[in-house]
Amino acid sequence: MIKLDIISDPICPWCLIGKTRLMKALEAEGDHPFVIEWHPFQLNPDMPSEGMDRREYLETKFGGKDNAVKVYAEIEKHARDEGLEINFAAIKRTPNTINAHRLIHWAGIEKKQNAVVDALFAAYFKDGRDIGEIDVLADIADSAGMDAAVVRKLLDSDADVEDIQKRDAHSREMGVNSVPTFIVANQHAVPGAQPAELWRRVMADVKAQNAAE
Repeated sequence: MIKLDIISDPICPWCLIGKTRLMKALEAEGDHPFVIEWHPFQLNPDMPSEGMDRREYLETKFGGKDNAVKVYAEIEKHARDEGLEINFAAIKRTPNTINAHRLIHWAGIEKKQNAVVDALFAAYFKDGRDIGEIDVLADIADSAGMDAAVVRKLLDSDADVEDIQKRDAHSREMGVNSVPTFIVANQHAVPGAQPAELWRRVMADVKAQNAAE
């Protein structure tokens, strides 16, 4: 099996699109060689802990309403092409994602990372829920089969905050400046929301290398 590390942020629409394309390739391949692990990257590491109004955030980030609309129209087009229904209108706040990344980390310990990542994407992009809220994260943990009471207690503490921040910083030091970024076998970086066809070629190459060894 080959390690596939995915550096991502659960409020990043390109991360959702990239994950969807990867999963289509894995499902088409069937017997795929990857063991997946998710890693933290905060698009907005300086975001206030309570988050901020989404409209204000987007207009500040993209230099006004017109640019924000243009950027997100392009994102919506790519999402529709992948069969994704993203309800941007339902998203009222852009959260700080440090707590969501902590939950993903703990889910990894329990071998539930993929389920939690899926649930975070769905909560944010389909249901418009604030995934910076402890109640929302505890509910997501419960839906994935984790102990919500334990998760809530951990979120009420500073457990693993420093670790998440260090891992985020390490990725930036290694040259990661956008997400999603995929690292294949600790060697090859694949940046961006690549099409399923590329992933099938990557898997073919990996299988060929394994067969030659």
